[in-house]
Parts: sequence; structure tokens; C-alpha cells
Amino acid sequence: MPAPRISFEFFPPQSLDASFRLWETVQALAPMQPSFVSVTYGAGGTTRTLTHEAVSTIHRNYGLPVAAHLTCVDATRTETLAIAEAYAAAGVTEIVALRGDAPKGAARFVPHPLGFANSVELVETLARTGKFRIRVGAYPEPHPDAADSRADVTWLKRKIDAGASSAITQFFFEADTFFRFRDACVKAGIDAPIIPGILPITSWQGVKNFARRCGAQVPAKLDEAFATAARDGREDLLALTHCTQLCDKLLQGGVEDLHFYTLNRPQLTREVVRALGITPEVVLEKVA
Repeated sequence: MPAPRISFEFFPPQSLDASFRLWETVQALAPMQPSFVSVTYGAGGTTRTLTHEAVSTIHRNYGLPVAAHLTCVDATRTETLAIAEAYAAAGVTEIVALRGDAPKGAARFVPHPLGFANSVELVETLARTGKFRIRVGAYPEPHPDAADSRADVTWLKRKIDAGASSAITQFFFEADTFFRFRDACVKAGIDAPIIPGILPITSWQGVKNFARRCGAQVPAKLDEAFATAARDGREDLLALTHCTQLCDKLLQGGVEDLHFYTLNRPQLTREVVRALGITPEVVLEKVA
């Protein structure tokens, strides 16, 4: 079985310490030859400027293809498109187009009066420029705002039809969760690549909290396994084993691409990638 194509997600730093951690993460993972890396927006678009700076620096200093996250939150259409144009001017031509989470303190997403109402509108407008390869989000388990799982498939088809070339899923814990979603997408006529999003577990409690907010179901057996591993001091081993086995099952099921949510903590992601047969090809010397 050939090694998969891999990609990594980073988030922009909001402090000096976080900045060092980001660049250490990039340097640790860039030699694994990812097909692209992505950089997130903070909730409510709070890291808009920091995201742009991180994207530009990674693209310029490391020569990696970078997909910049772009959301509809708290910005006019003009402001959002100006950000996209700035990316294009910097040589960044891949965008992950998302609706975005509600700003901190808000109960739900409310479109800006002069902004994009949803991700479909954003994708359509970006596609008309002809300047970008557009990726979008996908949800193998119901999005918190979705009526049911069928709604997530319907929305994904609308985004692909609007001009997106591929989708990256929210994380999940079992391979069958992804396979069921992939089958439903094929049945709905979606033929664009759907890349599984993989979250290496560096903190089980943190991941459970994250899963609760985004609608990912936590398997009881996995929760019990981490409770036992914590008592035995083997959480790191369980995290590596679980993530590697999840990826292996996906690859056996025909998946060719894996997107890792690194949380700017490279060690576990690097160990998983190496376990999948990918080894560093170069050593990067540049720093931000």
C-alpha cells in the first residue's frame, strides 16, 4: 500500500511563546513533504491579521503550498475579498473557504449585514475571480447547526457545485464514520475529493471538550481506554496507536490523502506520519 499524501493544519500565534511554538512546529513537519498546509482563523475572525502574516511567512520562508482559511464572520464582502486579493498578491492561491464560528459570546452565527450569508456565497464569489483553488469544510457527523446528517451532505454538494475543488472533514474517531459519510456523498453526486481530517490526541480531556462543541461522537470504548491508560501512564502510547490505526483503516478503505490538525504540537503528528511510512526528505534551516 503506497504512503498517503499528507497535509497539516496550523493556527496563528497570539503571543511570543506561541509564535516560537508555531515555527518549531513548521520546521518539524515541513520535511515530511506535505502536499499543502493550512492556517486557521480564530473564532469570529479574531486572528485575521495574524493568519495573513503566518500564511505569508510560511509561503515565503518554507516554500510550502499554503491554504489560507477565510471566513464570513464579522466582515463585509469588500473586506473579505480584500483579504483574498492580498493572499493572491503574496502568491498564495489556495483558500479554505468557511462560514466560520460565531464570535465569542454570540449564541450563533449571524451574517454581517454587508457580508456573505454563508460559505456557498463565499465560494461562488472566490471562484468567479479565477485566482484560487478552493477547499471547503465537511462534516461526517452532523454539524451543530445542521438539522441532520443529510443537511451536511446537501450543503457540501452546494459548495462543490459553487466552485470548490475538494473538502476537508471535521475530525472523527472511527473510520466507519468517514466511510458512511463518503458513501452518502457519492450517492448525492459529489465527485470531488473528500480528505479526512485527523486529530492526534495530545490531551484526551481537551479533545472530548472539543468534540462536544463540534458534534463529534466520542466512542465509549475509547473513553474507557484513555481512562485506563491514564492510570497506567500510557496515554501517549494509546494516542499513537489509536491515531495510526485510524489512519491505516482509512488507507485500507481507499483514502489517499490525510489532513492532520496539529494544534501546533508536532511530535505526535510526526510519529504517526512516520508510522505510515513517510520519512523526512530535507532538513530546513530557515526560521521565521
